Amino acid sequence: MNLPQTPSRAGAPPMVHPLITLRDMVVFPHSIRPFVVGRRASIAAVESALAGEGHVFLLLQKDPQAEEPSSSGLFRVGVVARIIQSLALPNGHMKILVEGLYRGVVQDLLLDGPVNHASVIPTPDPQTVDAECEGLASDLARKFDEHLRKNQALYGGVTTSALNPDEPGRFADQVAAYLGIQTEVKQRILEVLEPSERVRLVRRLLASEVEQTNLDQRLNREVEKQIEKTQKEYFLNEKMKLIKKELGREDSSTELEELKDRIQRAGMPEAALERALSELKRLEVMPPVSAEATVSRSYIDWLLALPWSKESKDRHDIKRAERILNQDHYGLEKVKERILEYLSVRTLTRNPRGSILCFTGPPGVGKTSVAKSIARSMGREFVRLSLGGVHDEAEVKGHRRTYIGAFPGQIIQLVKRAGTKNPLFLLDEIDKLGSDYRGDPASALLEVLDPEQNGAFLDHYIDVPFDLSRVFFVTTANVTHTIPPALLDRLEVIPFSGYTLPEKLAIAEGYLVPKQLKAHGLRRRDANFTREGLSFVVDGYTREAGVRNLEREVAALCRKIAHKVVRDRRRDPEVLTPERVEILLGVPRYKERRVLQSDEVGIAVGLAWTQAGGDILLLEASLMPGKGALTLTGQLGDVMQESARAAFSYIRGQSARLDLPANHFSESDVHVHVPEGAIPKDGPSAGVALAAAMLSAFVGIPVRHDVALTGEVTLRGKVLPIGGLKEKILAAKQHDVFEVILPRDNEKDLAEVPESLRQGMRFHLAETLEEVFRLALVEDPFRRRRSMVLETADGPRPEKAP
Repeated sequence: MNLPQTPSRAGAPPMVHPLITLRDMVVFPHSIRPFVVGRRASIAAVESALAGEGHVFLLLQKDPQAEEPSSSGLFRVGVVARIIQSLALPNGHMKILVEGLYRGVVQDLLLDGPVNHASVIPTPDPQTVDAECEGLASDLARKFDEHLRKNQALYGGVTTSALNPDEPGRFADQVAAYLGIQTEVKQRILEVLEPSERVRLVRRLLASEVEQTNLDQRLNREVEKQIEKTQKEYFLNEKMKLIKKELGREDSSTELEELKDRIQRAGMPEAALERALSELKRLEVMPPVSAEATVSRSYIDWLLALPWSKESKDRHDIKRAERILNQDHYGLEKVKERILEYLSVRTLTRNPRGSILCFTGPPGVGKTSVAKSIARSMGREFVRLSLGGVHDEAEVKGHRRTYIGAFPGQIIQLVKRAGTKNPLFLLDEIDKLGSDYRGDPASALLEVLDPEQNGAFLDHYIDVPFDLSRVFFVTTANVTHTIPPALLDRLEVIPFSGYTLPEKLAIAEGYLVPKQLKAHGLRRRDANFTREGLSFVVDGYTREAGVRNLEREVAALCRKIAHKVVRDRRRDPEVLTPERVEILLGVPRYKERRVLQSDEVGIAVGLAWTQAGGDILLLEASLMPGKGALTLTGQLGDVMQESARAAFSYIRGQSARLDLPANHFSESDVHVHVPEGAIPKDGPSAGVALAAAMLSAFVGIPVRHDVALTGEVTLRGKVLPIGGLKEKILAAKQHDVFEVILPRDNEKDLAEVPESLRQGMRFHLAETLEEVFRLALVEDPFRRRRSMVLETADGPRPEKAP
C-alpha cells in the first residue's frame, strides 16, 4: 500500500520500524503503558525491536476483531514507542511496557514478511507555541485540576503537578490519556498534529466528561436516597411483624407459599417465571392492605391464569372437517375447498404458522359461523373479538401497570378465557377499526398477526413475551379497501358471495327453520313452511345477500305460531302459504320486483355493489335550457361524479355523429340525479349507466327498462371491467331484470357465477359505449336523424338550426 507522503515538521526522512497493530487502545507520546501481545506478527515485531534499538511503531486497527488487518484496515497516524521492559508468559504471549516517544504518519506499510514494518514520517510537536495556545493550555490545566479535586476516586490520586502545561501539545496528550473516552475519540486526538487544535479538542471532551460525571453523581445520590428509604421501610416492616407476633396477630404465610408453589407449577417460560417470583418477593414485604400489594397480587394472578403450556390437541381428520363444514353450511363450495386445502397443508407440515385467513363478504353469508365450524373440526377452543369501532390501541395491547385500573388487552384476556395457548381466534369486523389520539389499533394488530413476531407478543400489562404463534387467527370483513395495506398484506383473503334464491330456500329449509322451531319450543308438525311461503318471505320481506334477515323473519313467524299455540292451547298445524305469511307478517316491504315498468327517456337501470351485496340503481338525466352546466345530485361520491363528467364529455365529443346541433350543449343544462338521496353512493361502475341516461336525454330515445348496465367508462368511450359481478347479477335477477350489459373484460368472471344464477339471464359483452348505446336504447342513436326538442316551461320548442 502506497500512501501519499506527508513531510515531517523538521523535514526528517522517513524511518522504518517494526509494526505492532493495537486492537482497542491508543498510546500517546510521553505516556507509559503495559499491554500483552499475542499475535504471531506482533511477537515477531517485539523480538525484532529488542534485537535493535527497541523502537516499534504502534498503530490502531479499525476493526478490533480482525486477526490480520490489511492496510486499509489500519489508521494512518500512530506513535513511535520504545520498549522499556518485556516478559515472556507461559502461554506463549508477551507482556511489554512501552513509552510513547512521538507521533508518526504512515508513508508505507510492509505486511508481507515474517515481521510487519511501517515506513513512518516523524511528526514531533514544535518546540515553540504561540501565546494563544499557552493560554488555552493554562485554562485546560485549571479545569482539569478542578475536575481531579472533585473526583479523586476516579483518577487514583493524579494531580496536575505531575503534568506540565508549559508544553501544550504534550499536556493535551496526558489529559486525554486520563479521560474516560472511547478508543476512536483517542485516535482522533492522536491524529491532530497541531498542538493548539489538540488542546481545543481536549478542552471540549473534558467539558463533556465533567457534565457526564456531574450527572452520574446526581443520579447516584438519588439512588442512595431511594435505597435508604427502602431500607427504612424494610426495617419498619420487620419491626411491625415482630410487634404483631408479640401481640399474637402474626399473619400466616400460607397464602404466599401457595402462590409460590403455583408459580413454580404454572409452566411459565423463564422470563415470566423470574418476573412472577420478583413480584412475589415485593409482595412479601408490602403491607397486605396497601394499594401496591393489591396491584402486585392482581398482576401475579394474571400471570398464573394464562395458559403458558396448555394447548388443545389438534384433530388432523380432513374427512371429519369436510363433514362438519357440510353439516353446518349449505353451498360455499369454493370457500370450503380453500379451507380444506389450508387444513391439509397444516396436517402435512405440522407447522402452526401459516397464512392468516380473512373471510370477506356481505353480512349474513356465514363468515363467523364458518370460523366456528373450523374450530369444531380441529378440536380447538373458539374465541371472538369484535373490532368494530375500536379506536384505542390499549384494547389490543393493554394498559401499562402504572395506570390506575390497568388490565391486559383483549388478546390476552381472550386467550386466558380460552384456557389454551392454541385457540381459534376470530378477529371480527377487522375492516371497521378506527384510530385517534389514543393510538392506532391496526398497527398494534400487525404484531399479533405477523407469524415472525407473534411468537413473543408483548402486552403492555403482562410486560413479558407471550407465545401467540400457535393461535389460529381468522379475520372477517365486509370490504377490504378500508383495511390498512400493511395489515391486509398479512392476510389471505377468501371471498364469500351472496346467496341466490334457491340457495336461500335450501338454507331456510335445512338450517334456519329447524333451528328456530327448536328455539321457540315448537315441533315440526306445528308449522309447515311451504317452499312457496319461504320464497314469498325472501322476495317480500328480505332483500339481502345473506340470510340474517331471513332468519329474523322465520323467527317472527315462529313467535306468532308459538303465541297461537299457548293462547288456544291447541297444536293445530299451521300451513305457511304466501297468503298466510302476509297475514302474519303484514304488508310485504318489497312489493314490486321490477324497478321500471316501461321504457323511459333519460332513465337507465344501473347495477351497484355495496357492503350488503348487490343492488339496483336508477340513474335519471334531464335537459333544460341553460348554459351547458352539469348538475349532479343524490349524494354522489367523487369517483362517481368524475364518471359522470367523463361520460358527459364523451357524448359532447360525439355530437356530430349523433346529428346534434353545435349549440345544443352550450344552450342546455344537464341534471343527473340518483334517487335515495339520503344514501351516499360512489364507485366507477355506474359510468356506463350514467352515459346511457344522459345520451337518452340528449337524443330523446328511451332506454330499455328490462336491461341493467354496469361498467366504468373512459373519455375515449372504452368500457372497463368492474368487480362484484356475482352480487350485481343476483341483484338484477331479484328485480326481474334478466338482461345485463357487461364489460367484455368481465367475460372470464362469468364462469365463476353459478349456473343456477345464470339460468334465465342474458348477458351482452361490450367494449365501447357505442356498443352499449346500441344495446341499451330502443333505437340506434347513431343512425337516427331527428330534430331535438327542448322542454321549457311553456311547452316544447324546436332546437334552432346552427
